[in-house]
Amino acid sequence: MTNKLKNDLYLRALLRENTERTPAWMMRQAGRYLPEYRELRAKAGDFMSLCKNPELACEVTLQPLRRYPLDAAILFSDILTIPDALGLGLYFAAGEGPHFERPINSLSDVEKLGILDPNQSLKYVMDAVTKIRTELKGEVPLIGFSGSPWTLATYMVEGKSSKQFTKIKSMLYSDPQTLHSLLKNLAQNVANYLNAQIEAGAQSVMIFDTWGGILGHREYKEFSLAYMAEIISNLHREYNGVRVPVTVFTKGGGVWLEDIAQSGTDAIGVDWTVDLGVARKLVGDKVAIQGNVDPSILYGTKESIEKNVQLAVEDYSLGRDLHDAEFNRGHVFNLGHGIHQDVPVENPAIMLEALRKYTERK
Repeated sequence: MTNKLKNDLYLRALLRENTERTPAWMMRQAGRYLPEYRELRAKAGDFMSLCKNPELACEVTLQPLRRYPLDAAILFSDILTIPDALGLGLYFAAGEGPHFERPINSLSDVEKLGILDPNQSLKYVMDAVTKIRTELKGEVPLIGFSGSPWTLATYMVEGKSSKQFTKIKSMLYSDPQTLHSLLKNLAQNVANYLNAQIEAGAQSVMIFDTWGGILGHREYKEFSLAYMAEIISNLHREYNGVRVPVTVFTKGGGVWLEDIAQSGTDAIGVDWTVDLGVARKLVGDKVAIQGNVDPSILYGTKESIEKNVQLAVEDYSLGRDLHDAEFNRGHVFNLGHGIHQDVPVENPAIMLEALRKYTERK
């Protein structure tokens, strides 16, 4: 497993170094929009069987790289691996998403959770990371990830996906100490989990705070951002002499960009409600910025996709010329959330080719 990369644009962009063009990857790039993924999942039997088989998880991770000129691979896994390993009884109901047999209802439930050894209880993830790194052969870097404590807690308390988040918000306002106890446990487990991924071969890590945006402005800082900052402070920021960048993505978190930039992260992921130019002005040179592109542009025509790529690049550039070193410094092109499962498979290639056209310095 070599540290030498043939394409390190993604890592350099996260560290706000100069890049010859803007690097790109896509959230959920390994997944169900690809026919080869659907075929492999059918053979595996179900989603978690696919996740828990290192060979199959490696294959799914590599599938989009064979189709598209991507600048990073992201581990194929799920954000709910930690709650599953904590014994909550994760299962997936057809058409309903994840469910837990034993949701968290009280402080005594939290006290039973304990701290995981990820190299034991989540060994299948580490085996997948190591295998993927080996199979990549240094072509592009590998991203590891976890859900944020707040996002994991929403599933653990609600017992399933939710639209109203009634149970966890009731806990937040009526029994905040129990929720803080749960979040503290998860912060330690997530930090350990991400460090184990780094030790296994992940060259960058990302914290997905999918549900941070449902919180009020004070509650976000107390119940979500504070715990992500705690995780970041406990991560391997360098491993085997190489810097390991970290990215924080809060969906719906555009109003907290300046606060997130103070968390210790190297980069901020943003959704499509965020203007890249405004975001860049707000965070200055503190962090890199990833994302913003509405996944639904991939339903559009070739001309429409290309135009939206151009607009994103222009927004980030703040009117600078292509050959200005600050034109794209700290920019990772990405979707503002996961790619939709029914987009035409040829359209991501159009998007990525347009990005090279608009940002590559000759």
